[in-house]
Amino acid sequence: MRRSLLLLVALLLSLPPAPSPAAEPLPPNELGRIMILEYHKIDTPEERWTRTPANFRRDLERLWERGYRLVALGDLLDGKLALPRGTTPVVLTFDDSSPGQFRYVERNGEWLIDPDCAVGILEAFERAHPEFGHAATFYVLPGADPPNRLFNQPALAGKKLAYLASRGYEIGNHTLWHANLARYGEDVVRKQIMTAQEWIQRHVPGYRPRTLALPMGAYPKDVTWAAAGGRNGSSYRHDAILMVAGGAAPSPYGRTLDLYRLPRIQAVESEISRWLDYFDRHPQERYVSDGDPATITIPQGQAPRVRPLSGVRVVER
Repeated sequence: MRRSLLLLVALLLSLPPAPSPAAEPLPPNELGRIMILEYHKIDTPEERWTRTPANFRRDLERLWERGYRLVALGDLLDGKLALPRGTTPVVLTFDDSSPGQFRYVERNGEWLIDPDCAVGILEAFERAHPEFGHAATFYVLPGADPPNRLFNQPALAGKKLAYLASRGYEIGNHTLWHANLARYGEDVVRKQIMTAQEWIQRHVPGYRPRTLALPMGAYPKDVTWAAAGGRNGSSYRHDAILMVAGGAAPSPYGRTLDLYRLPRIQAVESEISRWLDYFDRHPQERYVSDGDPATITIPQGQAPRVRPLSGVRVVER
């Protein structure tokens, strides 16, 4: 008897563990909020404005495991969020064009993307998880002092900007040299923005930055100066203006969306963990895709919160 029990125990121990039950999929809610994460330096050591490469990789893993998927900021602005059912969009932004965001290293006479820079990490993660995507917006400083002038490799600045544009990343305006726009009058504000765009277009002809990230979150005295303008036959027009804080952004389909005051979440450990935990505890506040770009699925009774839309059908669940 004893021997039979021992054999039974040994057999049970040799069996593979039973699979854990799959998490209940979240119901669609396309009026939920969306995280726009704001990174600065990707470097060591970890500091207030610096995320280490290892921690950036961990951020991507956490997002992936919780069902988040990268979307381009422009797609969010256009309301074109074509994601699988049950997944949630997240937007990555990088301010100040510091070296660790995009760096080339020379190997045997060939320039290769540094696997420890933000672009290298994003593309390696995409190769491992193709469904995650690689979208991001880089807010560059064409006229800043080194090391923040266009990623701090002067001879490769054009190669980098052209690469970003060709790969579907977005290049955003961050002023010429990180100017505090609240301190200046109209002429300086417009020159800072227009000149920054002209520098970008030297490297990527015809490229139009669609968004402006405000240095230090400082608005000019009149927001219309930052929204659109021109000089000497050139012009700029921003579809959205991004702040440096403010929390998760409203749904692009909601009436509360203010494109000239688009909030972001600073990508530091405390804030990332806080917001991931918040949406874990309050899943009803999180944007969750219905998997159908032709419909906007929302909770029952929430139709009055949807702004007027054309070409899509609103469905209450």
